[in-house]
Amino acid sequence: MSNKKVAIIGASGFTGSELVRILHYHPNVDIEMITSESHTDKKLSDIHPFFNGIVDTELESVYDLHKHHIDLAFLALPHGVSMDYVKQFQKFDFPIIDLSGDFRLSNAETYQKWYAQEHIFPEGFAHAVYGIPELFEDTIRSSKLIANPGCFPTSIILALAPLMKNNLVDINIIADSKTGVTGAGVKAKAVNHFSNVHDNFKAYGIKTHRHTIEIQEKLNEMSRYENKVQFTPHLLPVDRGILSTIYLKPSNSGFNNNILQKTYSDFYSDSYFIRLLDSSPSIKNVRGTNYCDIFTTYDERTNNIIVVSAIDNLVRGAAGQAVQNMNIIFNYDQHCGLEQMPLFP
Repeated sequence: MSNKKVAIIGASGFTGSELVRILHYHPNVDIEMITSESHTDKKLSDIHPFFNGIVDTELESVYDLHKHHIDLAFLALPHGVSMDYVKQFQKFDFPIIDLSGDFRLSNAETYQKWYAQEHIFPEGFAHAVYGIPELFEDTIRSSKLIANPGCFPTSIILALAPLMKNNLVDINIIADSKTGVTGAGVKAKAVNHFSNVHDNFKAYGIKTHRHTIEIQEKLNEMSRYENKVQFTPHLLPVDRGILSTIYLKPSNSGFNNNILQKTYSDFYSDSYFIRLLDSSPSIKNVRGTNYCDIFTTYDERTNNIIVVSAIDNLVRGAAGQAVQNMNIIFNYDQHCGLEQMPLFP
């Protein structure tokens, strides 16, 4: 069987280059086309020198897409930009995996409220499938538009899915997440200048971060309740990784740690990329991988369930999860091309 041919639309950013890094060694996929409107006719290795001698592919314009046979396209573009390409690509028959936030929410009205801009392709929401493979494999397999989840939502939704699906917890959820600076994207901003990040640690987006509604909507879908999510992200002086600590209370008396551990082990028994730990996870131990490490415990003194998860925001929180979704669409093993070991130290 011949390899599938994929296009990576938008390779100048962190997630686009991470897609190239992963897909270059995928045994069943060929990268047919890599685009960058701002670097057309340059080589990929000109803008990402770590690819020098490995991937020296010339970057093209997305408007040359019709010259290629494509089986699937990845959109590694900012929110507000992807929606236009999704609309244009409706004339083609290939599936699209969109790594932006443009189709992750339930409708255009909610998008406009949280992203502060009008959506130009509201019809797309009816067809978009939210792409967490461990939770939505069947709908991903048959979809032509996958909304690849955000990095924070991935770390929190995977951490809470067993509790939500089994209706074991109260509706009030506190999620406290820390991320590396690559979560802010490749463009330079004052907030991620070295002098502002180094030897520093701070919260941001309190009450207003757009991932809040993404998390809340998906948890509501799983639990069938209207959950209240208090989400606060923090910026760490590291390049990649997310650590989320989540607090919530059991919905019924009689809850204990044995129930908690069995709930998670049963739920994730067949999930290759979920590693259930006996102690708190570390971002270093998932660096460069598609794993999500999860630790759970129940504090009888406070009646709180505490869940801690760790992911690499560029892999499990973006490009790796996108490739996992692609594997489902093409009926490959989910871990195909994604078996990298963590880079340590």
